[in-house]
Amino acid sequence: MKAKLMFASLVLAMSVVFTGCSSDNSKETDTAAKPADTAQTSSDSSDLNAKLKDVLEQYRQFSIEQSDQLIVETEKFVAAVKGGDLEQAKALYAPTRMYYERIEPIAEALGNFDPDIDARDGDVEAADWRGFHRIEKGLWEDNKTAGTEEFADRLLSDVKSLRALMETVEVDTAMLTTGAVELLNEVSSSKVTGEEERYSHTDLYDFVANVEGAKKIYELLKPELASQDADLEKSIGEKFTALEALLAKYKSGDGYVLFTELKEDNTRELSQALDALAEPLSQMGKALGV
Repeated sequence: MKAKLMFASLVLAMSVVFTGCSSDNSKETDTAAKPADTAQTSSDSSDLNAKLKDVLEQYRQFSIEQSDQLIVETEKFVAAVKGGDLEQAKALYAPTRMYYERIEPIAEALGNFDPDIDARDGDVEAADWRGFHRIEKGLWEDNKTAGTEEFADRLLSDVKSLRALMETVEVDTAMLTTGAVELLNEVSSSKVTGEEERYSHTDLYDFVANVEGAKKIYELLKPELASQDADLEKSIGEKFTALEALLAKYKSGDGYVLFTELKEDNTRELSQALDALAEPLSQMGKALGV
């Protein structure tokens, strides 16, 4: 990522030089200010990353821990699928996915893992469709494990490959602030509408995991955010608390009720609480100077 930024800065600088050669002095002065601004922004980001070095490493370790547990739970899920235990496979499906849903920002930064692991029917070409949702369709719509064994093996291979690359990903503050917003966008675009888990209707598990992943990022950045904008930090914290209180209403044992059990008023209330959180959370990056 740093190499790309350096290259972009070089191209911009060259562009300014050539523009200056064919412009009057006032235009040259105006355009010459641009690379300085860009350099200052890049410098500010580098300074912030250095300042938050320990925070960035803590997020990396969180992601590694979640990924390690994802492998453990996926192995159990795959064993149930390949063993023909339909009910056990259904029971393990949603809780296993939560480990992935918490760390989607880092998975998306590592290449094609998100579509390989998490694509829904229609998101990719039919011949390329695999991952959790391909197996979900077999378990709930076809009501059998037969025919999903190959997809189960590929899923386990994919989550292991994701874990192997965790050591190489460059974690910076931009990834964290953008990732927190993207996790809430995931909820807004598919979880709160019931589109994500169209066969199992276990959308609330995904909803909760995305919120937990976003809150982890907020908690890691909280001290720095509070020092830069205490009111914004307080607002985000309060909105997380309100949304979590709503989600707690739909707990059922160790999990959550099916999305089909929610009434229109329930989903509207969740959507409003989600929007209320998304607005201040989207300002976090700017407040931090990312």
